[in-house]
Amino acid sequence: MMDFELSVTSLIDHAERFHGKTKITSVPVVGGAETTTWAEVARNARRIARWLDHQGLATGARVGTLAWNTRRHLELYFAVPGAGCVCHTLNPRLHDDQLVFILNEAEDEILFFDIDQTDRLAAVQARLTSVRTFVALSRQNPEIASKIDGVVFYDDLIAATVDDFAWTKLDERAPAFLCYTSGTTGRPKGVVYTHRSTVLHTLACNQPDGMGLSAADCLLMVVPMFHVNAWGSPFMAACVGAELALPGPRLDGESLIDLINRTATTHALGVPTIWLGLLEALNRTGQKIDSLTRSIVGGAALPPSLIAEFRDRYDVHLIHGWGMTEMSPIGTINRPLAFHRNKSPEDRSCLAEAQGRPPFGMDMRLVGEDGEILPNDGQSKGVLQVRGPWVVDHYFKTAESALTTDGWFDTGDISSIDPDGYMRIHDRAKDIIKSGGEWISTVELENIAIAHPSITNAAAIAAAHKKWGERPVLVAVRSADVTEQEIREFYESKVAGWQVPDRVVFVDALPIGTTGKVLKSQLRAEFSDILT
Repeated sequence: MMDFELSVTSLIDHAERFHGKTKITSVPVVGGAETTTWAEVARNARRIARWLDHQGLATGARVGTLAWNTRRHLELYFAVPGAGCVCHTLNPRLHDDQLVFILNEAEDEILFFDIDQTDRLAAVQARLTSVRTFVALSRQNPEIASKIDGVVFYDDLIAATVDDFAWTKLDERAPAFLCYTSGTTGRPKGVVYTHRSTVLHTLACNQPDGMGLSAADCLLMVVPMFHVNAWGSPFMAACVGAELALPGPRLDGESLIDLINRTATTHALGVPTIWLGLLEALNRTGQKIDSLTRSIVGGAALPPSLIAEFRDRYDVHLIHGWGMTEMSPIGTINRPLAFHRNKSPEDRSCLAEAQGRPPFGMDMRLVGEDGEILPNDGQSKGVLQVRGPWVVDHYFKTAESALTTDGWFDTGDISSIDPDGYMRIHDRAKDIIKSGGEWISTVELENIAIAHPSITNAAAIAAAHKKWGERPVLVAVRSADVTEQEIREFYESKVAGWQVPDRVVFVDALPIGTTGKVLKSQLRAEFSDILT
């Protein structure tokens, strides 16, 4: 058989050759919308790769992107690894200190940035030890030039460079991307994805039982491109030639409704907070999203009430997915088996609440407190461990292994796995409440609360208790008048009496992290002593 290296650039080459006319709609930072094609994305990627090739960068040098979901950022996804460099995606929502730390540790030499990041970069430029060239993702702009020393403009590079660059020849195990963890439990850690791991993740996770994208689809990519490569979806879209809708920084419900209807979006990706906002906008405005059929939802537990309302009111199927930065990131997607057709609607709905089953290439197991391997019986709960060709081996700039002694990655999730391979996360090990020696799932308490018509969002945390060690406290955002006692009564018959939260605290908003997840560490810092 012929031997070809598995490379990220092979995906864009395929998209250009066989899906060159396929449309990509992008919302720029400045507003409005622009339309391009896979062929134009490929041509611009080669132009930028040629420019990078003339910057004196060593093979494997890190090139940063501080940008939203736009067509320029999409071009960089292929240009940077195509030039033999490592594309390091940075989160625009990071605190300045975190941004400086990550840029300096990664030793990024060139930084591409969206223009809404100009002022903060100007403020921290002197603290950056490795960045020598800043590239604004825009046309020439004198105001930006006055703030960033030596800034270069992306559109000028495109206009001045030809597109005949031949991609740099690399071993498929060469690094292609660098993504950092969200750092919710400590310093963010870098994870390096290779060309090989990226292509294998693309092929395995876009099967019909995975993302299931095809050339006939339009994908709304709400999940940020700075967060684990938008779950690998740009590569899956290129692989099959799907249309793309890129929303830029405008992720509010009404903007997303407009983009869905303007592009006839069929599929979407995003975290639960996005779909909560979209649902609120739909219900408030009375608009429809008739073209949208399904969305993969990950990053946090998907409330069952949200699944039901999207399905019953808008005929949109929200599908649980699960993964981690350390897993490139997809580990499971919840797709039914053939015999599930014979199950009752109630049983199918219950199954849809699980995180799903793994694609080919991903393996999972449960480990108990004493290190024993637990059975996949749907009842046993243990720490979830995984392995596969797109799972981290060691963190960036770290020599020691990130794996157990027998080669598995410990996710830190408390989970169960049923006999058919469906994995259900009951909690993060750091979040689960241990009351009187028994576990209480914060995920279950949150799902019940969000199902109440007067609650728009909620988070359950462990609070210190003199007798039981820990007891549950619910921190909730309400949309209408409701009392603490009414919420506590809402739990009756839904969980055992000893699992009902001792207190319900109402707040104006929950603290949301840079990737759309609730920052429970902040809630614990504020409310962990509320019972004592």
